[in-house]
Amino acid sequence: MKKILTATMAAVLTATTLGAAGAASAQSRNDHRYEQRQDRRDDRQERREDRRDFRQDQRQDRREFRQDQRQYARWQQAQRRYNAPRYAPPRGYATRNWSYGQRMPAYYRSNAYVVNDYNRYGLRAPPRGYQYVRSGNDVVLAAVAGGLITAVIAGLFN
Repeated sequence: MKKILTATMAAVLTATTLGAAGAASAQSRNDHRYEQRQDRRDDRQERREDRRDFRQDQRQDRREFRQDQRQYARWQQAQRRYNAPRYAPPRGYATRNWSYGQRMPAYYRSNAYVVNDYNRYGLRAPPRGYQYVRSGNDVVLAAVAGGLITAVIAGLFN
């Protein structure tokens, strides 16, 4: 009887040990799967953050590019003064100070006031659709079509 009791105890103990080991191994497998899932989530989140950073960098680059494209400040004082023929404003108009955002009348956009030799006066080439217009001693960068003023270079002429 002692042998049977000992064999039964050994069998129960072995089954319990195997069961605990099986449960432990199942739990460790589940933990491993959980860790893998968590790692994938972390990777996705990191990639998402990288994309956000990349988009933000691109946005900053576009802003800087737009600022470079403007080429001129809205209002600036000329670094050097040039001699030019005497200025006579269009009939019915007096010499005035223009500023960014205003519209020049069509009279000013005639060939008598347009500055075509901008290189001679140290000006950059105007962007497509714009022209330099003389108004008194100042030069204004205005749109050809509507006359919208983009930049004013004050005191360019004597």
